[in-house]
Amino acid sequence: MSASTETKGELATLGGGCFWCLDAVFRNLKGVESVVSGYAGGHVPNPSYEQVCSGLTGHAEVVQIRFDTDIISYADLLRVFFAVHDPTTPNRQGNDIGPQYRSIILTHSEEQRRIAEAIIAETAAAGVWDGSIITEVVPLQAFYPAEAYHQNYFAHHPEAGYCRVVIAPKLAKFRKNFAARLRAEPIP
Repeated sequence: MSASTETKGELATLGGGCFWCLDAVFRNLKGVESVVSGYAGGHVPNPSYEQVCSGLTGHAEVVQIRFDTDIISYADLLRVFFAVHDPTTPNRQGNDIGPQYRSIILTHSEEQRRIAEAIIAETAAAGVWDGSIITEVVPLQAFYPAEAYHQNYFAHHPEAGYCRVVIAPKLAKFRKNFAARLRAEPIP
């Protein structure tokens, strides 16, 4: 990555269910430079996966995305985010239940907060979802990268049950609906 590309990079931190799903989607999106699965939004420093799964840390499973603003805007990143998870279910995505699976946008700036609220209003007005959007929008306090085995999980375990049953269909739908925004190859 060149220094000029790095200077264009911006961070987004998003949670919408299991981080393996969001990781797989965003690695395929043009303009995304890196994706790191992790934990944010809670009160326990440096939590483990097991601690977060208990639902007692306050953290959500999230992905932190570095993206090139010359290729994709924060608003367009959020449009993808709202298309690939259900932002109407509190503390749940499909069979994944608990506060760690909540829909959350952790903003890095006041501008990101304004954009997030505008995209939520746009998505609600479009009637994309039957229920009300309950996505939290809060400032990022801290981000903790998840354990190494969680990074790029789908690419490393495509035959695992969860990957075949949950992630693969979600990724196929994303690829169909956002074909013009796909990278030639996913980020490794």
